[in-house]
Amino acid sequence: MEERLQKFLAECGIASRRKCEELIEQGLVKVNSKVVTELGTKVNPEIDIVEYNGKKIQKVTRKVYILLNKPIGYVTTVKDQFNRDSVLDLVKDVKTRVVPVGRLDMYTSGALLFSNDGDFVNKITHPSNEIEKTYNVTVIGKVTDEEVTKLQDGIQIEVEGETYTTKKAKVKILKIDEEKNLSRIQITIHEGKNREIRKMCEAIDKKVLALHRSKIANLSVKDLRLGKWRYLTQKEVEEILNFAKANKR
Repeated sequence: MEERLQKFLAECGIASRRKCEELIEQGLVKVNSKVVTELGTKVNPEIDIVEYNGKKIQKVTRKVYILLNKPIGYVTTVKDQFNRDSVLDLVKDVKTRVVPVGRLDMYTSGALLFSNDGDFVNKITHPSNEIEKTYNVTVIGKVTDEEVTKLQDGIQIEVEGETYTTKKAKVKILKIDEEKNLSRIQITIHEGKNREIRKMCEAIDKKVLALHRSKIANLSVKDLRLGKWRYLTQKEVEEILNFAKANKR
């Protein structure tokens, strides 16, 4: 049965469907030894030979879902032009190819998902599904109740050179250290703008010292040591997919 090339690539765990579209347009995908750049191209996995970066792609037979507690100092990219340490180095013992589900910047630690299930990657990363992500943030200075309200209601940040107002967030103060002039707050958002939490804190004149993503939906890394990973249970996979489905209504 024929299916769209980008859908096939995503189902094989190459990347999210949107990212696979970019890979096709960049000329990185071949079908039957010919470079294909048309997004409407259809393939029959039973007959056609599909290659990405010179390697034959085969349909995933066993789908896996992984939760990693990412340390700082690792980039969340499959390939890095500066040859920096990648989060894929931390899950290299997994017996099948997986890709990061979303991303965390190099200096942020915490919860990061991986999978070889393209549909799962697409559902978790698509903005319309509003998957909540919870961050623990340490900033310089005392965060006031007024500033908490600003963060909760939506605050203006700069995204790709344009002013953007963030969506409503859940924010609470965890600790104020008067002596060290530090505050620890928890922020839960369902957006994925680049460096959004850091920019939100900058908008209330607070510099971030430490940023840790503690949860994705209900998946917590509280009992997972930094640098370690585990497989999700089938129940956990179903719960996060149901979370996405519920929020899309």
